[in-house]
Amino acid sequence: MAHEIDYKIFGDDMQMVEIELDPGEGVRAEAGMMMYMEEGIEMQTAAGGMFKGLKRMLMGESFFITSFLNRASKKVRLAFSAPYPGKIIPLDLRRLGGNFMCQKDAFLCAAEGIDIEIAFTKKIGAGLFGGEGFILERLTGDGMAFVHSGGTIVEKNLQPGESLRVDTGCLVAFAPSVDYDIQFIGGFKNALFGGEGLFLARLTGPGLVYLQSLPFSRLADRIVAASRYQRRDEQRGIAGIGGGILGGILSGD
Repeated sequence: MAHEIDYKIFGDDMQMVEIELDPGEGVRAEAGMMMYMEEGIEMQTAAGGMFKGLKRMLMGESFFITSFLNRASKKVRLAFSAPYPGKIIPLDLRRLGGNFMCQKDAFLCAAEGIDIEIAFTKKIGAGLFGGEGFILERLTGDGMAFVHSGGTIVEKNLQPGESLRVDTGCLVAFAPSVDYDIQFIGGFKNALFGGEGLFLARLTGPGLVYLQSLPFSRLADRIVAASRYQRRDEQRGIAGIGGGILGGILSGD
């Protein structure tokens, strides 16, 4: 049974969640997500089982999950922050049927007693072509869990048989009752000029779905592209003045 924790979310576009722990209560988090903690909290880092730890590491996740336990005789607080701009989504697993699926990079923290494990998609098509949607995490238990999203959160409650096609990177989390598959867009022009990739995630209800407006992969691509253009423009500017020798003098080489 998961610990019952109290929490408060602060901020707008760069959010953090502050969690209040009663004596003996604890919370689990990905390594490196903790922002601050008060005296009396003990950290315990473990893999949660060697097989689970190795499975997480092979899928590109941290090998370890860190537990933060209140060993004091009073209430204490600690906070976790998202690694990039966006929103934090609180998930009450007790009200959501006991488990929820999320993107492999979305998990932030959860009450002690919540199980976090890698879950592969059931369909071969999703496994081969899902891109960012290939690896999913399953959160299981009866307490609070927190996931983060990039940009703005979009909440969809799909009715039975209702379908939605989504960029795989924009999918944050969804109920296990939602059927998840990958759909091929097709078409030569779509492949070369569409800019959305060859595949989309197809979600079919019933169930709750959370989407994000700015996936981290999309943000990273824009930053890399901008830095590449900047370097190219700088090189062209230096060459226009006097070539490599003058460029070296101006750059200090």
